[in-house]
Amino acid sequence: MSVVRDKPKRKRRYTEQDLLQMPDDGRKYELVNGRIQVVPTGARHGEIVSSLIARLYNAKRPSTVVYSEAVGFRMRGGNVRSPDASVMRRERLPQGESPKEFIDGAPDLAVEVVSPSENLHDLYQKVGEYFESGAREVWLLFPERKQVYRFTAPLEIEVLHENDTLAGGELLLEFAVRVGELFE
Repeated sequence: MSVVRDKPKRKRRYTEQDLLQMPDDGRKYELVNGRIQVVPTGARHGEIVSSLIARLYNAKRPSTVVYSEAVGFRMRGGNVRSPDASVMRRERLPQGESPKEFIDGAPDLAVEVVSPSENLHDLYQKVGEYFESGAREVWLLFPERKQVYRFTAPLEIEVLHENDTLAGGELLLEFAVRVGELFE
């Protein structure tokens, strides 16, 4: 006698179109490995990001663009990531202008403000994706520790503490801030 077994149902793979149709409900969404993920944020997170974006904007040159977490970047592997703040050279944009939809490749600088609930393994995977997709630098801001992990390559990291200065390098020549000020 043969037993008929139901095939396990495949989980639906979401697409960029599905991501674009997510509600404007104040949450941050990313497309990761065919799944739509909600990225944890809160009021404190938003305050830190807003302050940082203002600082980045004030230090930017005409040849760069500063983006908020509302912008999605297509990674080489197919994921769509939305860093909390990012800076991109205009020469990497189509005709030097921001497209209406997602941007192909990672920004030159991707910044993530890390929530206590985020998994470090996932964060390091994200850092790797950014570099694989064209990033020149990635900053992870840890508000609880008052630290910044500044990556200049996937495995090149500088840990900056509260009284250290975070500088913008070649991309943001005018940017320099004491790390502790990012979290005040």
